[in-house]
Amino acid sequence: MLPNDPMILLSYLNTRLRDDYASLDALCEDLDLSREELEKKLEAVGFAYDAEQNRFR
Repeated sequence: MLPNDPMILLSYLNTRLRDDYASLDALCEDLDLSREELEKKLEAVGFAYDAEQNRFR
């Protein structure tokens, strides 16, 4: 289950991306998550995925 709070979600995703996944697509596929929904939720609070750095900024 993912955190509902966007800032906690940001921290959770960036940690998982740093430690366990080479890309957001790999994380979403493995955890059966919608990339579009994650990006939309974090864009609403000013963050976007940076593929080059493999993290939300």
